[in-house]
Amino acid sequence: MAELGTPCDPQDATYCMNGGTCYKIPSMDKISCVCSESYKGSRCEQYQLFSYSLDEQDKGLLAAVVILVILVLVVLAVIIYYVQKMVKERNPNQQNNGQGYGWVKSTV
Repeated sequence: MAELGTPCDPQDATYCMNGGTCYKIPSMDKISCVCSESYKGSRCEQYQLFSYSLDEQDKGLLAAVVILVILVLVVLAVIIYYVQKMVKERNPNQQNNGQGYGWVKSTV
């Protein structure tokens, strides 16, 4: 605790807010605070929101997964397109020519 200074007197102990610990730095004649985990500032007056940032390895993995998903979707779209095309080529006579709908041709 020598690098932090000496603990504050009871009258100065309330200088730090939100559970911060007060220390006097004798060489500078100044009061300093060591804040708890969730606070920052000279008197621990600012609430610090937690944030998470992806490192380079996580960003690369995320990019690889997104690219893989896009490739799979493109391949599926191409397969569906060609299957539909093959079905239409095999059955060219069954396209709205009246068969199977109960239509009756009248011969007058």
